[in-house]
Amino acid sequence: MKVVILCGGKGLRMYELTEDMPKPMALVCGKPMLWHIMKNYKHFGFDDFILLLGYKGEKIKEYFVDYAWKGHNFRLDTGKGSIELLEDQEDWKITFVDTGLETMTGSRIKRAKDYIGNETFMATYGDGLSDVDINKLLAYHRQMGKIATVTGVKKKTQYGILTVEDGIATSFAEKENFDGLINGGFFVFEPEIFDYINDETNCVLEQEPLKNLASDRQLAVYTHDGYWTACDTYSDILKLNKECSKHWKVW
Repeated sequence: MKVVILCGGKGLRMYELTEDMPKPMALVCGKPMLWHIMKNYKHFGFDDFILLLGYKGEKIKEYFVDYAWKGHNFRLDTGKGSIELLEDQEDWKITFVDTGLETMTGSRIKRAKDYIGNETFMATYGDGLSDVDINKLLAYHRQMGKIATVTGVKKKTQYGILTVEDGIATSFAEKENFDGLINGGFFVFEPEIFDYINDETNCVLEQEPLKNLASDRQLAVYTHDGYWTACDTYSDILKLNKECSKHWKVW
């Protein structure tokens, strides 16, 4: 099953870091946030990734193209021009898709439709870190039998608020500032999600698509009570690096 990761935002509230790199490449415990997200999926057996690129997407391409020798010990034979890795590396399959500098989240996913194919797929943001159990999320999605499942997190925040009844979203309101169950990312989608994404450039996933899915009672909510954080500002990154040893022991 493919895992789609939104990596195209400019990270304007993290300008201290994103002037020279895309937001998902901000370092946490010495590795990019994107690396941690992918490792979490791989931990549960999912290793086929589609990275939706935009702002400074070439930096993400460069990181993974050079990852084998930059991220591992190796032996170089200059005579043969060969490199022998001295430790195992991740056996990820990664598709890089340039989806535009100004493209919105929903439209980025729509532009990857041909690479995703006509099958169930997962999706998440490139700036949200969590210990969510991906296998339990997928099992819940299949149990509920809806077009989409979103991971709900209890937190006071500016992110989208979900109203839930019997595990199904009855409404989705973006950027309301009060206590509630919020959009924590980590989605599972059926191919019918593309019917809810109409605009090729300006469709924001968190607006019409999720709102209409909720209105149609086609948005299930998997509640996650474990660790979750979104990294929106430079101070978020600093805080996360101070506490990272508490949350990333799985690797």
